[in-house]
Amino acid sequence: MGRAKEVVILQHVANENAGTILGFLRREGIPFKRVDLFRRGYQLPDLENVRALVVMGGPMNVYEEDPYPFLVEEDQYIREVVKRRIPYLGVCLGSQLLAKALGAKVYKAPQEEIGWGDVELKPGALSDPMLGPLGLKRLKVLQWHGDTFDLPVGAVHLASNPVVPHQAYAVDGRFYGFQFHVEVDRTMIEEWFKKRADLTAILEEYDAYRAELSQLMEKMYLSFFRLS
Repeated sequence: MGRAKEVVILQHVANENAGTILGFLRREGIPFKRVDLFRRGYQLPDLENVRALVVMGGPMNVYEEDPYPFLVEEDQYIREVVKRRIPYLGVCLGSQLLAKALGAKVYKAPQEEIGWGDVELKPGALSDPMLGPLGLKRLKVLQWHGDTFDLPVGAVHLASNPVVPHQAYAVDGRFYGFQFHVEVDRTMIEEWFKKRADLTAILEEYDAYRAELSQLMEKMYLSFFRLS
């Protein structure tokens, strides 16, 4: 009997893990492997054994390949994932890395976005496998980024806001980029905002939204991992 394929999760820094995605995979009994790119000696799994690729956030820019040399190999890995049509979910930096791998430009946003805010779901989201089942016109999300990107050729624009128009996109209904964070849990938020004056307000908003967010993300994760 052959080896079961795994979901591979690429992590760029210790405090930006897959959060509620991990909880979903464990509950569903889906095998996964986390690769800490920031640790010496990491190894990227053979793509023959990869069911889907999930790429997390990080404070670096996609072009900072000198201080973060793993970005070179990661870019090549993502390109091969797309070539093999392995489902891809990129969060924050992960969305920018996918855009870059697909030939789009990544650059500084007009301003940083940090904290809770709404994104408008575009018409293309209505029939999208991940966002369509939510039945929403707007989605509250957590933001923490300073960069943005052009939409890759052939991408369906899924979400927008006035500050950063390109908030989410999909290519071929298999490759997803979300500029915002959908995966956060309370522990992650406490860590990220611990040195900021708005920590209490951010946590209070999360606590009020947590049950609804959990239900929405369960639908999104179920839809995405069904692609593989």
